[in-house]
Amino acid sequence: MSFFAILLALLLEQARPLAHDNPVHAGLRGWARAVRRNLDAGQASHGWVAWVLAVGVPALIAGLVYWGLWAFSSVLAFAWMVGVLYVTLGFRQFSHHFSDIRQALEVGDDATAREKLAQWLRVDASSLPRTELLRQVIEHSVLAAHRHVFGVLVCFVVFWVLGLGPSGAVFYRMAEYLSRNWRARPDGTPSPALRHAAARAWDWVDHLPARVTALGFAIVGNFEEAVASWRSDAERFAPGSDGVVLAATSGALNVRLAPLAEGATVPDDAESGARPEPQLAHLGSVVGLVWRSVVLWMLLLALLTLARLLG
Repeated sequence: MSFFAILLALLLEQARPLAHDNPVHAGLRGWARAVRRNLDAGQASHGWVAWVLAVGVPALIAGLVYWGLWAFSSVLAFAWMVGVLYVTLGFRQFSHHFSDIRQALEVGDDATAREKLAQWLRVDASSLPRTELLRQVIEHSVLAAHRHVFGVLVCFVVFWVLGLGPSGAVFYRMAEYLSRNWRARPDGTPSPALRHAAARAWDWVDHLPARVTALGFAIVGNFEEAVASWRSDAERFAPGSDGVVLAATSGALNVRLAPLAEGATVPDDAESGARPEPQLAHLGSVVGLVWRSVVLWMLLLALLTLARLLG
């Protein structure tokens, strides 16, 4: 049933994507703000209690509603599962940024591309050279695909196998949201304890999903280069699991994503010297890599579902 729920949710999301200000996401953001304001007392224990409540309560509700509906009708339970997946995963939650930037670059309008990238990442991109612009687009698009699609699917499947319904999808998305939202603000909030809890918990939550994403990219891309880059260069790309995903992407696409060491004028290691700088054509390669990986994991999930039905 999970295969069909995921497939239907992805199709619905492609046909009718959720708006950024939709009431479900707004409600979850409001819940996270309320927890932070009421429980952030600055102590380490308070940080972890706040994180557990902010993430655990929505995930628990998703699971309880699923089992409550299942007691009455498997059709209603299936519909709830599709609905939860619809609001927690999907390409359309970020792909419009990628598409707008790609279109601008294809017509040679680098200024508009930089403006679109700045709006997406909320940073100043006005002085980025074209190569760095392409690198930023590739990196953030791949990480967005991981966090909005592959990571959600991995946690959903794991929790579903454990009998927890669609709660894994909510658990992952809330953990990812808090890792971004509970960061230092100009007014000094949230407290260091809350920021530490959100960041540390995210490292744990994303450990397995990031490696599943990297493995998928390796299988559908250049396997040997992806695995070699993953094993030896992950820390150079980004801290934590993001580095694993980016390193595997670099090898799978045969493109240099990690920046050169400060002051270097020529490639200073094997990874940099072996791979070309990002080019416009690599944006198309990113799209192909992501969709091939989606097909790979959907086929695998379909086979597992079929085996379960026959067994």
